[in-house]
Amino acid sequence: MVDVSQHELVPEHILLDDDSEVEEVLEEYNIKRTDLPKIKRNDPALPDEAEPGDVIKIVRDSRTTDTAIVYRLVVR
Repeated sequence: MVDVSQHELVPEHILLDDDSEVEEVLEEYNIKRTDLPKIKRNDPALPDEAEPGDVIKIVRDSRTTDTAIVYRLVVR
């Protein structure tokens, strides 16, 4: 089977497993965890250890800012 997470066009998906890092993100944007955009657990780009309720940091290439960082909440 092909591991799509290793494809050059798939941005890096990082599991934030440190609660303090998640809290910093939520505080920075003044939001609750449930306010984050969602990503399904069965998305093939997610790390294998991601579980519903986890927060994923996605680092994308950007033409204007070099890199763009977005956050997603893993859901069923």
